Amino acid sequence: MNQATISRPRLILILGPTGVGKTATAVKLAGAQGGEIINADSMQIYRYMDIGTAKPTPEERTEVKHHLIDCCDPCEPFNASLFIEKAHGIIAELSGARKPIFVVGGTGLYIKALLCGLFDGPASDEAIRSFYKEQLKQHGKTYLYDLLKEKDPRAANLINSNDASRIIRALEVIDLSGESIVGMQENHGFRERRYDALKIGLSIEREELYRRIDERTDRMIADGFCEEVRRLICMGYSEVHKPMRSLGYKHFSHYLTGECTMEEAVRLMKRDTRNYAKRQMTWFSADKEIEWVHYQDMEIMEKKIDAFLNNENSPNDAQHP
Repeated sequence: MNQATISRPRLILILGPTGVGKTATAVKLAGAQGGEIINADSMQIYRYMDIGTAKPTPEERTEVKHHLIDCCDPCEPFNASLFIEKAHGIIAELSGARKPIFVVGGTGLYIKALLCGLFDGPASDEAIRSFYKEQLKQHGKTYLYDLLKEKDPRAANLINSNDASRIIRALEVIDLSGESIVGMQENHGFRERRYDALKIGLSIEREELYRRIDERTDRMIADGFCEEVRRLICMGYSEVHKPMRSLGYKHFSHYLTGECTMEEAVRLMKRDTRNYAKRQMTWFSADKEIEWVHYQDMEIMEKKIDAFLNNENSPNDAQHP
């Protein structure tokens, strides 16, 4: 690859729903290229949360260097803005060292913001925000989410029903502008490209994905996930901290505090993980740049990566003049 002809760093993105095998696939692909991996999973950035977030194993992290894993405590704030700030610095360093750069994860907002900037939308209105916070306090998240489904079904289809902050922001935007936050993001277009990117999406049949999710949940439990949650609780973390409200952690927190049985915690964790995978696929299916490859077809992925890294012309120029 003639680096002098490339005006922008090149990123290889490995995308797909939770449970499809992004980590293992990326380790093989990055290892073959002598590259390094930047994590784009919004949960793997937290320390002490290893099993439930399906972090790369110590062996995988030895085989290929990973970035943006274990970079903050569960009580510390982290968001897309912080992610792109840190990722830009790492990309600059790896690009300067001529290292192939792989970005791996299922947090679609992080990936979109990294490539083309963060969409802010209209400025916050404290009166509207306070109103919805009060509604949340009085009626709960389900009520607020049902309100979003009524006002902005497109946003509701993409936002986790437990993510109160994003629900409130979406309601705030539609109240202020009369437009869906999803439509505003699409109109924004994220057109100002900072990097050239090859987006490889790992495809899988839905029933097989659900089976893999269920099996992975069972493995997590066998590997000591319940004890991991117990340790976090003993360290003082609870559902007041956002990461403890995430998949698995909230379910087993409820089990450990006697709010449900182990069987119920497992059932709900599997159900909610499947639902999360569906939302991820809805998000990714809207991105027409993603080149979908069956998750087991490593040969096709390797060919695409070789062609991308050795093409002297910018692969995104035609789509983004």
